[in-house]
Amino acid sequence: MAATLSLGKFPSLPPKIPRSPSKSLPNLLSIAKSQNPVSESTQKSWSPLSVELKSTSLSLAALTLPFFLESKEALAVGGEFGILEGRSFALIHPVVMGGLFLYTLYAGYLGWQWRRVRTIQDEINELKKQLKPVAVTPGGSPADEPLTPSPIEAKIQQLTEERKELIKGSFRDKHFNAGSILLAFGVFESIGGGVNTWFRTGKLFPGPHLFSGAAITVLWAAAAALVPAMQKGNETARNLHILLNAVNVILFIWQIPTGIDIVFKVFEFTAWP
Repeated sequence: MAATLSLGKFPSLPPKIPRSPSKSLPNLLSIAKSQNPVSESTQKSWSPLSVELKSTSLSLAALTLPFFLESKEALAVGGEFGILEGRSFALIHPVVMGGLFLYTLYAGYLGWQWRRVRTIQDEINELKKQLKPVAVTPGGSPADEPLTPSPIEAKIQQLTEERKELIKGSFRDKHFNAGSILLAFGVFESIGGGVNTWFRTGKLFPGPHLFSGAAITVLWAAAAALVPAMQKGNETARNLHILLNAVNVILFIWQIPTGIDIVFKVFEFTAWP
């Protein structure tokens, strides 16, 4: 069986007559001018204003263009966090930690001076035990003392004067305040350094600098936790406090070369701001 399909005949459209754009455009312009006439005086009054606006826009564009061109260069990851990814924020960590290293040495000096106040008194007590009993007369009054004091007495007098000067320095309060400031800013900036690295690169880099920084933060907290026992006169807590801070300083010094290498990388892979 065969089937025959036939298509219906549709009416044909007339051919499209092309029109020249060059002829139609002047006609449209002439119609627009005829419907919205603008006087020649108005055009002359607008011309200085338009020139001034053009010059202003060009000057603003010239000023803002460098910022738009350099913004992507300064952002290491992609610009999600803005200026937090730039060089300025990346350099805050090394600057602050460098200051905290010097402040750590200053806090150690204050602590050692306060310890000296306590140990000098112990030395004085030991020297007093070595003094010979003072001779007395049968009436009970002390005999004539020699014109020059003995070496032990001279040492006691020297240590007593030194202790008086140390007490005037208020090293106990100064050391406590310095340790509190060091703990607060140190913990804040050690964590802030890792967060800034993540802002710039999107990840952290496990290595000597990161691990030693974490150890320093833990040692700060551990040394501060011993303060209540130290205030009660626990000598073991005092010695352990000194030991932890000594290890802290050693780690700080060992961390400096790796920190300098990271600063060089910051200047290499980031730009201002």
